Amino acid sequence: MSTNKHTKPVQKGEELEETNLKNFLLQHGLIKDLQSELEIVQFSNGFSNLTYLLNIEGKEYVLRRPPFAAPKRGHDMGREYKVIHNLKTVFEKTPKAIAFSDNKDILGAPFYIMSKVAGEILTAKEAGKRNVTPNEFKTISNTWLATFVAFHNIDYKEAGLKDLGRPEGYVERQVTNWGKQYLAAATDDVPSSEKVMQWMQENQPKQYDHTIIHNDFKYDNVVFKDDSWEEISAILDWEMCTLGDPLMDLGTSLGYWTTHSDPEFMKQGLQSPTVMLGNPSRSEIVQQYALKSGRNIDNLIFYYAYGLFKIAVIAQQIFYRYKHGHTNDPKFAYLNKASELCCNTAWQAIQKKKIDNLF
Repeated sequence: MSTNKHTKPVQKGEELEETNLKNFLLQHGLIKDLQSELEIVQFSNGFSNLTYLLNIEGKEYVLRRPPFAAPKRGHDMGREYKVIHNLKTVFEKTPKAIAFSDNKDILGAPFYIMSKVAGEILTAKEAGKRNVTPNEFKTISNTWLATFVAFHNIDYKEAGLKDLGRPEGYVERQVTNWGKQYLAAATDDVPSSEKVMQWMQENQPKQYDHTIIHNDFKYDNVVFKDDSWEEISAILDWEMCTLGDPLMDLGTSLGYWTTHSDPEFMKQGLQSPTVMLGNPSRSEIVQQYALKSGRNIDNLIFYYAYGLFKIAVIAQQIFYRYKHGHTNDPKFAYLNKASELCCNTAWQAIQKKKIDNLF
């Protein structure tokens, strides 16, 4: 299979055992012949769970599994499979879940297979190649935000997901747990990290809505139906989906939302198609979200700082794995600097009490 704009050859050390995989596909009625040629490539824009594109007998499937040498916390394939399987019944913008296995003898870890969704994925690289216009980005951002609001309005109980998380006490647990995870993965001395952790402990909201939240909702985690950008066919990367405060979800998205007016070191450190002209500012995203959702965005600085800090922890954890030789993907080599940038930016937002024009 030739790679396309979103895939690459399988990273060395991250290969799948093809004979076992073929047997699994046959047992689940996904192929007819064990002798069929199986071609495998990897999706290139992910930083956490590994995602592969399988091509066999003229069909395409997507396989998800945890990273090799992944930490015990997180990367629950069974949970992720259940989320998309159940959500598909109430929310059409969900990929179709096809099969799951927790038998580690097959591929060395639990995994699941889902449908491949056709459409456009807007990474920073892809947006640059396409020369997406400011007018197009106005449509893109509006479609993205409308989908975000619709997602937060899902009746998760109707979807059979009331046990997906514990929304009571969610904010307090997240602040505490992300702080612990950062300290466990720390490799550099970053003074702003301690300041941000302390400030969030002292300034977290006590009352908030309870909804389903995605926790990684950004441009390159949705599939646009086509380049009219007026409809999203599917949301991707469900590994952190849970029940909690929807404004924590918004805060994470704001953390990724680097803009054209941000300094160059922010644009390079947090690369995103949102830096291109036509995208709203972070403050404008908040205003539009409030208008579309009817929610008041109190404690805005907390939510933005939290989003940045969470991204800092994720980047630091991946860098920790890279530094200790558990992965050799070169795109991970400077994630400690991205983590430090997120902590510094969060502290700037706290000190200046705003989310735009921080440097």
